Amino acid sequence: MKKTDIAMIILIASVSVLIAFFVTKSLFGGSANEPVNVKTIERIDPTLSEVDSKVFNENAINPAVEVQITPGNQ
Repeated sequence: MKKTDIAMIILIASVSVLIAFFVTKSLFGGSANEPVNVKTIERIDPTLSEVDSKVFNENAINPAVEVQITPGNQ
């Protein structure tokens, strides 16, 4: 290769790197040091409220009990 060919390859590579840099910067945003406003949550009350008696009662179904379904249970 001639010296001019090598110089042309280096020039094209450097221009393409610069173009790729500016394209990605425009697609993914600018500086990461910009301040951002973030929503905050309210403090959780540490006291417990009274539980609902419709859900938590003695006659409620216990989903933790294992149930076996066999042909004889029909």
